[in-house]
Amino acid sequence: MRRHSVIHTPKTSDYQKLTDIWESSVRATHDFLPDSYIELLRNLVLTHYLDKVMLICTRDANQRITGFAGVAAGKVEMLFIDPQYRGQGLGRQLLHYAIEHLNADELEVNEQNPQALGFYLKLGFEVIGRTEHDGLGQPYPLLHMRLRQQQMHSG
Repeated sequence: MRRHSVIHTPKTSDYQKLTDIWESSVRATHDFLPDSYIELLRNLVLTHYLDKVMLICTRDANQRITGFAGVAAGKVEMLFIDPQYRGQGLGRQLLHYAIEHLNADELEVNEQNPQALGFYLKLGFEVIGRTEHDGLGQPYPLLHMRLRQQQMHSG
């Protein structure tokens, strides 16, 4: 049985660590993104994106942040796990918290990230649409996903 870590609210002073987790996670899963684009996004995450969402995070026994999610207007805008903590149920825990406590039932995922797509499908999301470009207009297709209705209230 996995021991659930407590969900915490990160502070502004944690933004650098969150951005480091974002970058290491993206480098581990988004091999289709060029380095220069990751650098550009990294700066936006640190200086703009984190401020625009309600943030939640998991921490290890030493209080180090191990993963985080950001929610805005009913949508999971980001969910990233430190690669060395993947496979421990942290993503599932953050997603469940976002659904149950932050009323999140939509998200977007890079079509070229099959691991993330599979994860969200397994946890009850379905693809409801697709755009050819990402939020910055680059040619990285996004799949729009929504929680299937019958999933809403099942544990």
